[in-house]
Amino acid sequence: MLRPLKHGGPLADPDAPRLLLWSGRDEADEAAVRAVLRPLLDGLPPEAFPALPATVPCERAPGPVRASAVTTAGGAPAAVDGAKAVTAHHPRPVALLFPGQGSQHLGMAAGLYGREPVFTAAVDAVLALFGEDGPAVRADWLAGAAGGAPAVDIDDVRRAQPLLFAVDYALGRMVIGWGVRPAALLGHSAGELVAAVLAGVVSLPDAVTMMRERVRHAVRIPPGGMLAVAASEDTLRPYLRGDVAVAAVNARAQTMLAGPDEPLAAVAAALRADGHTVVAVPATSPFHCPAMAPASDAVEEAYREIRLNEPRLPLYSGYTGELMTPEEARSPRFWARQLTDTVWFRPALDQLLAVDDMLLVEAGPRQTLTAFARRHRAVRLGASAALPLLPARPGPPGADRSSVLAAAARIWQEGHALDPEALSRLWTWQAAPDTSDALDSLDRPDASDIAHALDAPAGTRPQAAPAAGVSAPTVSAPGT
Repeated sequence: MLRPLKHGGPLADPDAPRLLLWSGRDEADEAAVRAVLRPLLDGLPPEAFPALPATVPCERAPGPVRASAVTTAGGAPAAVDGAKAVTAHHPRPVALLFPGQGSQHLGMAAGLYGREPVFTAAVDAVLALFGEDGPAVRADWLAGAAGGAPAVDIDDVRRAQPLLFAVDYALGRMVIGWGVRPAALLGHSAGELVAAVLAGVVSLPDAVTMMRERVRHAVRIPPGGMLAVAASEDTLRPYLRGDVAVAAVNARAQTMLAGPDEPLAAVAAALRADGHTVVAVPATSPFHCPAMAPASDAVEEAYREIRLNEPRLPLYSGYTGELMTPEEARSPRFWARQLTDTVWFRPALDQLLAVDDMLLVEAGPRQTLTAFARRHRAVRLGASAALPLLPARPGPPGADRSSVLAAAARIWQEGHALDPEALSRLWTWQAAPDTSDALDSLDRPDASDIAHALDAPAGTRPQAAPAAGVSAPTVSAPGT
């Protein structure tokens, strides 16, 4: 399991947004709890606001009628007044979705780095495993977050894939650290490798080795790109030429093409001439087309040295559109051919949502998979729901934190039991300037296998402390 970095301490900023979660046994009880909470907020010194408990009442388990607010100290009274209560009797299971190439952007999720300990430790652990490349990848990531120019463009495979892997993995670990036990995992393209780590198929160090090999051989392929087209794969097949291929089937009339630069440009021109909507996907390598075959063959040799295991959690594969079998999970060829093969995201999502109504949580940037999922009939009808962790577009660091807080509130209002101490670190913790020795934040030997971490008792999780000199108020249930 990940432990939060030792190099961190308490933070008390009344102007920073935080979560307020409260509940009742029924509607009347929730209203009574809200009536107790509201005057407390009116008379609370702003510096004490971050130290308020994450969930109230403090002395009993949350009830089924739940309400929440993401707010600063100054806006708390109005936020509590305006919050809508919902009744959660049977929470839908959570499935984690992990996006891949094309979802990256400058500074993605950097607002969580140094402000959420599990996320920070996970990113640092991944980048440390990238060896001498890790510091440069981190520097470009943080430069982009600060408005600077990275040395290597974020869409270059040498930055997009390592950073997407680190961010997706860290977000997944953060959500699991809240106490969420995912019922299923589904990754898109490179996101499938993150899902494999969390399902216990491959260790984190070995997964980073697989990613490094993927990047090392991808850069040797002549430049290419990817296109998003508002059309079905059957409609697009007559336009394909050379090594241009269907790269991904994401939703109804939402298909991606990939190929080398010159033939891909010709296909794009032909599609636009015929009135199709075509958008370039941020990518400099032609993933998921035959042009990547030399890289696929090369990484297969390297993958034969990797220990691959049967999934310990239900893992849906975008490369088959089905639940991943033990034989597929243990096959080096299965993982190597992901560089050339089509991503069948829509069929995989069909299979996942056929099992049960789900709360789909996208653990990655840009909300791309959330948008695809919201086109699915099960989500449109309200049987399932799709929830992003991060904002849809780049923004200031605080936007990342506010978006994550809103997602946590939604998961809690769904009826899931969340660890309030883990949640409170989002507004009570900050890293010290030195976040080195990241590998020390991982237990051994199964650092990346959350199949064990899912069973960790809540009492073993690190506790957040209020800022020095600030006592944490308590809120009791009405009549106690």
